[in-house]
This record gives sequence, C-alpha cells and structure tokens, in this order.
Amino acid sequence: MLLTRKTTGQSATSSRLARSVSGMLGKTIDRRTFLQRSGIALGAGAAASQLPFNIVDKAEAAQTTGGSTEVKRTVCTHCSVGCAVDAVVQNGVWIRQEPVFDSPINLGAHCAKGASIREHGMTHDSHRLKTPMKLVGGKWQKVSWDQALKEVGDKLLAIRNDKEKGGPDATFWIGSSKHNNEQAYLFRKFVSMFGTNNMDHQARICHSTTVAGVANTWGYGAMTNSYNDEQNSKCILFFGSNAAEAHPVSMLHTLYAKENGSKVIVVDPRFTRTAAKADTYYRIRSGTDVAFLWGMLHHIFKNGWEDKQYINDRVYGMEKVREEVMKWTPDKVEEVTGMKEAEVRDVAEKMAKNRPSTIVWAMGQTQHTNGNAIVRASCILQLALGNVGMAGGGCNIYRGHDNVQGATDVGPNPDSLPGYYGIAAGSWRHWCSVWGVDYDWVKAQFPSQAMMEKPGITVSRWIDAVLEKNENLDQDPNLRAVVFWGHAPNSQTRGKEMVEAMKKLDLLVVVDPYPSATAAMAAMVRQDGVYLLPAATQMECAGSATASNRSIQWREKVIDPMFDSRTDHMIMYQLAEKFGFAKQFTAKIKVVKGKGGMDEPDMEDTLREINRGTWTIGYTGQSPERLQAHMRNMHVFNVKTLRAKGGKDAKTGYLLDGDYFGLPWPCYGNAALKHPGSPNLYDTSKHMMDGGGNFRANFGVEKDGVNLLAENGSHSKGADLTTGYPELDHVLLKKLGWWDELNEDEKKAAEGKNWKTDPSGGMIRVFMKNHGCHPFGNAKARAVVWNFPDGVPLHREPLFSPRPDLIDKYPTHDDQKNRWRMPVLFKTVQQANKDAVKSYPLIMTSGRLVEYEGGGDETRSNPWLAELQQEMFVEINLKDANDRGVKNNEYVWVQTPTKARIKVKTQVTERVAPGTVFLPFHFAGWFEGKDLLNHYPEGAAPIVRGEAVNTATTYGYDIVTMMQETKTTLCQVVKA
Repeated sequence: MLLTRKTTGQSATSSRLARSVSGMLGKTIDRRTFLQRSGIALGAGAAASQLPFNIVDKAEAAQTTGGSTEVKRTVCTHCSVGCAVDAVVQNGVWIRQEPVFDSPINLGAHCAKGASIREHGMTHDSHRLKTPMKLVGGKWQKVSWDQALKEVGDKLLAIRNDKEKGGPDATFWIGSSKHNNEQAYLFRKFVSMFGTNNMDHQARICHSTTVAGVANTWGYGAMTNSYNDEQNSKCILFFGSNAAEAHPVSMLHTLYAKENGSKVIVVDPRFTRTAAKADTYYRIRSGTDVAFLWGMLHHIFKNGWEDKQYINDRVYGMEKVREEVMKWTPDKVEEVTGMKEAEVRDVAEKMAKNRPSTIVWAMGQTQHTNGNAIVRASCILQLALGNVGMAGGGCNIYRGHDNVQGATDVGPNPDSLPGYYGIAAGSWRHWCSVWGVDYDWVKAQFPSQAMMEKPGITVSRWIDAVLEKNENLDQDPNLRAVVFWGHAPNSQTRGKEMVEAMKKLDLLVVVDPYPSATAAMAAMVRQDGVYLLPAATQMECAGSATASNRSIQWREKVIDPMFDSRTDHMIMYQLAEKFGFAKQFTAKIKVVKGKGGMDEPDMEDTLREINRGTWTIGYTGQSPERLQAHMRNMHVFNVKTLRAKGGKDAKTGYLLDGDYFGLPWPCYGNAALKHPGSPNLYDTSKHMMDGGGNFRANFGVEKDGVNLLAENGSHSKGADLTTGYPELDHVLLKKLGWWDELNEDEKKAAEGKNWKTDPSGGMIRVFMKNHGCHPFGNAKARAVVWNFPDGVPLHREPLFSPRPDLIDKYPTHDDQKNRWRMPVLFKTVQQANKDAVKSYPLIMTSGRLVEYEGGGDETRSNPWLAELQQEMFVEINLKDANDRGVKNNEYVWVQTPTKARIKVKTQVTERVAPGTVFLPFHFAGWFEGKDLLNHYPEGAAPIVRGEAVNTATTYGYDIVTMMQETKTTLCQVVKA
C-alpha cells in the first residue's frame, strides 16, 4: 500500500456538520438534490440547515463507528494526461474521491470525466457488464465463468487446430489502451504463445502514424517533451489538437505559459474551445496539413529564420526538403489550404521569433491517408527551427487513452515485440530468454517461421480480413474469430461493413467492463456465437500506466473486482491454462491468489519482467519500488521541470534527489543505476546521467556517401566521445578500450551482444555512467527517409476530396497489392469518387468532446457525464443549414458516399465554416436511425445512445501504418 493515511471510526472532536455531510455518502442524495437544497453561494452553516431531516442528527455525544477508512492513490483512466486521484475506501467500499493537489501533473485539477471516475465503483444502477453472457437465439443469456471459458476456449482451439480453413492466423485479438502496462505486455506474450501476430490495439487508429513518422525521423516515436514543459515555451502552435476538450487538464500548463507571455496559436478547420483560449486562430481546409507546414517553412527559409548551425550539426537531408518547400509559394498554399499568405507567414514568424517554440498535435494530424507525411512535416519544421532537444521546444504529441502510450511501448503491436524490438528471429530469441521459454517451442506455436516474422493484420483492417477474397490475403485463412479485449468498435471507420464482417465470423468475444457497442452491433445481425466476459476496471487492480509525456505512474488497487468481473490478467491466465501454456506464460512471473482465491500473475513481478527485457526504450529503470516511492512523494517534484527537489521516501528510505517524476522513459539501465528518466528527449545540454541525450543512430552511419552521424562537437554534455558514433555493441566497447570496465559476470552476459540484448545492463552502465555516451549512438535526425513511399513528405489530396480540380495535381498513392497482409486501395477509390462532391458537397470531420472518452460506452454510462451531453449531433454552419431548410436542434440525416446514413440533431453554429460539418465520435447505440437498446444485455445499455459517426465514414488508410481516415471525407445533410 502506498499511502499510510488511515482512520478507524471518526474522531470524537470532528464537527457535527462534517459528520452529517459525510453521512450523505451512506444515505444517498443525488447531486441535483444536493445543489438545490444547499445553493452554490450558501455558507457551510446555511448548507447544513438545508440538509434532509434524516441526515440532521440531534446533538449528542460523539459515537465511534466501526470500520476502517484508507486512501488509495490511483490515476484517472480516461485521457493520457495522467491525473492522480485519491480514492477514499471504507470497509472495501469506495465512498468518495479527493483531488491530489501534490501531483505535479494535474495539481489537484480534474475535468468532468476525472471528477466522476468513482462511478466505476458504484453498485447502484451500474451499467457495467456484471456476469458472463452468451448470445442464444438473438437474446443474451447469463452463463457461469466455467461454461464461458470452456466454450470460448474450445471454439478458439477448434479454429486453431483446423488444418483446412483455420490455424492461429484465423483469429484476431484486439488488445486495449485501457490495460495497464503489465496487462498490455502480458497480452502480447499471450497472443504470441497462441501462435499469431494478428493482434493490435487503439494506437493503430489514433497515433500509429505518429509512432512511425516520429521514430523514423529521430529515434523514438513519442512525445519529446511534456505538458509541464510548455511552461518553458515562448510560442505554442496547436495544429491537430483540441486540448481544451480532449486533454482539458493539460491546459493548466498551456494557460500558465500564456499568462507568462507565450503566444498560443490554433490552426484548425473548426473554431474549437482551444481556439477560444488562443491569441491567434486561423482556419484551414481539412486534409491540407502538409501544404500549410511547407507554406510555413517557405517563409522560414526565404527569410533566413532557420537554425543553420543546428541543421548542419544534427540534421540529414534538409536541402532536399528545401527543394520541395520552395515550390510551395503563398499562392499555391492558399489554393490548397484556403489560408492567406499573411496568415501563414504570421504563424511562421511567431514560431521563428519566439523560440523555444513547440507544436502540439493529436489525431487531427494523424488520422489521414497521408498521416505519416503530416507528422514528419511537423518534425521537420521543428528541426529547421532548432527546437528539438530543448526545454520549451519539441513536439508535444498528445496521446488519447490513459495508457495508449504504454500499451504501444510494451503491448500488442502486430509488427513488434515489447519495446519495439521487431519480430525478426533475434528479437524473438531475446524475448524468449526474458520469458524463460525455449525459442523453438514458441516458433512451433506459429504456422511457420515465416508467419512468426511477418507483421500481423491491423485493427483498422480486420473487417477486410474477414470479407476479402482469400486469394488476395497474405496468409492462409480468412479471419474466423475476433476477440475485442477492451476496444470500442465504433471508434473504427466503415461501421456498416463492420456489421457485415461481424455477421460472417464463427466466433466473436468481448472482454470488457462494459458490453460496448460490439454487443449491440453483433446481436443486431447474429443469433449466436457471441460471448461477453466481464473484466475488472483499472480501479480494481494494481499496475502502472504511462502518460503522454512518458512518465509512468503506479496505481494502487482501489477496490476488489465488482460483480462477477475478473481482472484481465486473471482471464488471460485462465485461458492460457485452457490452451495448455500457463506454465510458459508465467515461467518467470510470480503467480498469486486473486479474486476468489484464483490464480493470476502478480503485477509487480510482471513489471520486473518488463524491466529485465525492455532495454531499447529504457523501461528498465522503473522498478515497482521506485514508481511507488514517486507516488508517495509527489510533493517533492517541481511542477515546471518535473525534477525532485530532494528527500527520502519515509517508507523505504529511497533517495528521490534528481529523479524526474514518473521516471519518463527512457530510464536506462537497471534500477540500481538510478538513471533519473528523460524529461525532454535528445537534449544535448544535459549529461546522459542527468536525463540528457541526442538523436538515435538507428539507420546506419552513412547514406549514399553522406554522413548520417552527428558532426564534431555535437554531443550530450560531458560525453567522452565528442562526435557522432554508432549504437553500442560489444565490438565498439572493445575498440574503445572500455570492455574491461565490465565485471566478469557482465562480460559473460555481454559477449556477442549489443546494448539492446545485453541482459546484464553492463554495457549501458559503462557507456553512459562512466563515459557520458548514449548507448543508441549519436546521429543526425532524418529530414529525408528512404523506407517510406515519400522520402520527403508530400501533400496528397484525400481519397474523398472536395477539390476534384486538385486531384490530378496532388494525387494519392497507387494501389498496393499487399500491405499488412492484404491489398489496400488508393487511386482506385480516389478516381471512382472524383466527382462525389457533386452529390456530397460537405466536408465531414470528427473529433472529441470534453464529456466523453473514446468509443464512449463507459463514459456515456456515467450518469453525471450523461447529464452533460445527451444527444449526438452535427455542427453545421448557418449558411449550410439555411440552404437545407434546417434549424437548430432538429433531426437530420447525414449521408456519405458509402450510402450509409445516420440520424443526428443539428447544432447550427459558426464554429465550422460553410462547406464543413463536424461530428463527435464518442456515440453508439443507434444504427441508421434505429435505437439498439433491445440488443444490449438488460441493464447494461449506456444511458446516452446515439449514432456512431463511423457508421458513415469512408474507406481510406495511411500507406505506412494503415491508420484510418476519419478527419476528411464527404457528406450531405438533409432534413429528417
């Protein structure tokens, strides 16, 4: 237990008012009644005088009531900011929550979602999935866990063992960004031992283009700085982020920066709540991001505002970028984006003349058919300005779910093992060693070594793996079974086709605290073959979660799993038992007793296994003990720098001095090395053992005779090597004469290895601590890449473009015969829909609301949040509404080229320009005008239901990652 604040009963000296008000928790008074009876402006005494009579006691001697109260520290399970919550638990019941004012991240603040998170732990009128269920004759029936596990396990094994039309690749496993790090890691291992790489999770459809684009530019595919570090920025450009709604508490740091003179700019197709807080707002046509960024760089290069020395020392290929950028004259930028020359120049000048400046993005940049190009162009902008690797600069990339960063880092990616190790034989051997299992045993679980080393299907395309002709797939079977393990189907595009895919499956399994839209969509078209297994929430288990800034926080278990739910890791273990590999699954992880005395992997011990293997991204120094000490001592961390001011942890004696909060990865070496974490990536102004670094040498030492390593004099502070150098391996360590600084055990472990596979961590220790050098080398960032279709980012018109006159000038890619195991269409779709704008003249885009999160089933089942936003809607400009004879708050049909149509209410507003409409993506429970209430299990439908915008979204994927296009398609709006 992290916190020691406990009481038994109540103090005899506590005030009668305090006891009476706390009594409301047990005697249930709803929020509206409380506010009506108290009044917001009333004083404490007046408020107490309005309490119901059954709460007001007559004066008498204080009585000590039995039972213990304890405070459990956890982290909000919604967005990626990482807001801490203190949950007050009495006799195992979660009775209230308190803000954690000591948290350097949220400073005691919450958004609406965080403030109502206790609803997870409420039994009264809960909309959670309470028991296992199966679909029988189109109706949901309760079944026991034993029956559910037996039937699900038998069906999955039957498909796996079917030599004709099955095999492990006939299954698809969708993990979760709501899993903690340990569960996400176990899920990757679990599906690997089942014998397939057909697994994925939410990151594919939110930030896969970020991970690929950013990592291929300078080394790691993550946020370079932090929310807090924005306080050091002199200019902040929000381009592809509506943080005020998507990451509300992060705005604490943005607004603090603004109060201290930072210039805040928003460029967005829509006037957002973030734009309302900005100094400057400019509107842009959706889908033209690269053209805008190149328009900015055109002004930067033309005026000599770039950082020439920085580019010379630390950037490869900027001259080729310049050649492309100089084609983007102001008239061409305006033609494509709709932005005036003065607007583009203004943003460029503010970013250039107010350094350090930072750029913030989220899914506004990533969810496009050229998302990889957009994020790379943003990176290149920052490289040109010399903004990367310094406080106040960088790319502040806001992730979505609470642990989408961690689940990406160590979880179920179809193309990599934990830590982005890839899936080549060497990576498998490394992880098999960490897992304590034989490599050949794991290889035998797969259909072949070739399939073991082939990236799996992506979550964005699983429906095509069901519906596509078998001869077009790059695997033997079509998909026959899909497991939704904490994933919302309405967060994916092409919902109408998804229903057809669900209909065709042999088996569909949902593992989730809530039935999710999957249950209703499947029950709408199926009679059987669907199972719902109730999982516990993250409030009902312990584990770590990685915030967007790479800080890792440890959650205490607040309460035991409620209803008949079980923890995700217990369910994995029980299925592993059914499949016959439970022993291998936990070979080096302690198994402990969980709910009902049943076995489950220990979360602390699972983190230790992650620590033993994830050298690549520095998930090795964040031991459970260090993370828990941070959670107990939040008050010692500086809000602006995140660095500990000093002091010992009272419980363990651990010295916190110098640590950065949450030990943001990379935290290199083992825990004993006491690396402090890395607050700002690639920062050469700091020593490696002080959180400093440089760009990664991940792409060789030269390209076509041109040096890829950093120039002389460019290195992290105090490094013994003062020029560029390749990544560390045993050969380099010997050549440098530093091999003998390893002890004998370390030499044995490191022989023949590199820094990523040395299980001792000895090479990292010597290279980093003794000599101040970076184990991943010291190279230049790549403005030009050679492993993407576009080496230099290009503007390409969306597949469903409102500008047919620009399609031939800026065409999309050629169709691809095989990407991620299946064909993907580009030009065929674009050309077929070249004139779609005549019938569908409005640009349709989508995004977040502050009240809800992700697919929304969880938050729309929360009565406090449901009250705040009760209708699915479309924002439509006054002119467009008037042209269609539509008024505010009327039902309309939104129709798209897929022929799907959704029925929603109107919000007539100038937030969107004429020609553009906006819809939030958190809704489900209606399908083409029909309420699916009767297709949910009884009592488990969300309070608020509405059409999913993704029922109507169209085909389109990023060529590198299979990211879906949600931000730019076409539609028509007609009165219902």
